[in-house]
Amino acid sequence: MPTQATHSSSRILLPVRMSFVVLSLLLALVLHFVPVGRFYAVPDFVALVLAFWCVREPLRVGMGTGFLLGMVVDVAHGSVMGQHAMAYVLLAYAAGESSRRLLWFGPSAQALHMTPLFLMTQVVMLLIRLMAGGRFPGWEYFFSTFTTAALWLPMHYLLLIPQMRPIDRDENRPL
Repeated sequence: MPTQATHSSSRILLPVRMSFVVLSLLLALVLHFVPVGRFYAVPDFVALVLAFWCVREPLRVGMGTGFLLGMVVDVAHGSVMGQHAMAYVLLAYAAGESSRRLLWFGPSAQALHMTPLFLMTQVVMLLIRLMAGGRFPGWEYFFSTFTTAALWLPMHYLLLIPQMRPIDRDENRPL
C-alpha cells in the first residue's frame, strides 16, 4: 500500500472567497476599535489583515482598500483626517509590490520581512500627527509594530484555514 505524503507547506489552496476577505477586514476593524486605554503594545489589526491580503491577493486587495479602511479608522478615532489612510495606502502598495518575493518564504520569514513595513506605517502616522501639531507620544508608540509583526504567523494560518484543501484519500486522483 503506497504511503501518502502530507506536508502542510505543500498543500494546494482553494481560491479565496471575497466574502471571507471582506469579513476578515471588518473583523479587524472591530478589533481595532476595542478600547484599550493608553496601552501601546496593542497590534494594529487593520494593518495586519490588510497587509496579509495585499500579499496573498494583490489583484483584489490593494491601495483602494487601504484608503477606505484608513478613512474609516480616521473618522472613528477622530484623528487627523488622512493619517491612517495615507499609512495604509503606503502599506498596501509596499505589501502588494513585495508579494511575489514574500510568497517564496515561510510565514515566520514573512513576518520578519513585514516588520519594516509595519514600522513604516507607524512612522507615517506619527509624522502626519506631528505635522498637524500633535506631541511625540514616546518611544513606546512603536511597540505595536513588533506585536503586529509577531501576530503575522498565527494570523497567516488563521486566515488560510478556509482555503486549505481537505486531505483527499482517493488514490486515483493526482491532486
